[in-house]
Amino acid sequence: MTAPTPLRLFVLNGPNTNLYGLDPNGPYGTLTIEDIAESCRARAESLGASVDFRQSNHEGVLIDWIQEARTAADGIVINAGSLSYGSIGIPDALSAVAKPAIQVHVSNVFKRESFRHHSPLSAVVTGCIIGLGPSGYPAAVEALIAQIRRG
Repeated sequence: MTAPTPLRLFVLNGPNTNLYGLDPNGPYGTLTIEDIAESCRARAESLGASVDFRQSNHEGVLIDWIQEARTAADGIVINAGSLSYGSIGIPDALSAVAKPAIQVHVSNVFKRESFRHHSPLSAVVTGCIIGLGPSGYPAAVEALIAQIRRG
């Protein structure tokens, strides 16, 4: 009997997430995007899955990656950065691709400016992890793997 194909997740990151860790006094903590990528890969591997971790400052690139996930991934973890609050294309792509998806916000958006209190992405994802800092990423990876395996 052959072993099942390991799950493959895309972890997609939007504008300015590449700057995480540069301002230790800011809302995002001291871990860099590379540190976060490693924590996601480690969590996924411990659960028998793999992570393709990507970052772009461009909405169209994120949409292309979401569309790529249709055939190349079992699910998506997404932190769309500032595009979380104003993009229509990203939630449309997530809906069209119809893969399980978890949205991550590193900071607690409800303690920030009011325009951050609503995200069009939230209506189309499986769930949201908000305000847990960088530890929200591996938590999202674990939750997504569990969701996919439950079917």
